Amino acid sequence: MSEGPKDQEEIEFMPPLDFSSLIFPFYTQALMKLGLMENPQTNQNEENLDYARRLIDLLDLLKDRTKGNLQPEEENFLEAVLSQLKMHYLNKTQAIKL
Repeated sequence: MSEGPKDQEEIEFMPPLDFSSLIFPFYTQALMKLGLMENPQTNQNEENLDYARRLIDLLDLLKDRTKGNLQPEEENFLEAVLSQLKMHYLNKTQAIKL
């Protein structure tokens, strides 16, 4: 019996080719660095607020550089991601000061 080039188990997930696919990796990395999501490789929470801030800054830079070139839903998605990450970052940094 001849099998195709890949078994079902070997087929990798291919994310859709859209703007959110560009944003999502930065978002999930930032959540991990904020300690809000486990690192899937270590199954542990790893907090690094400096690195989280850098990822947020990268998303802010992307927002600035794409201004006027995004579809309304893309712009809304990016703004929502940034707002959420900034809120979590602020909560983390204020908790450290207390």
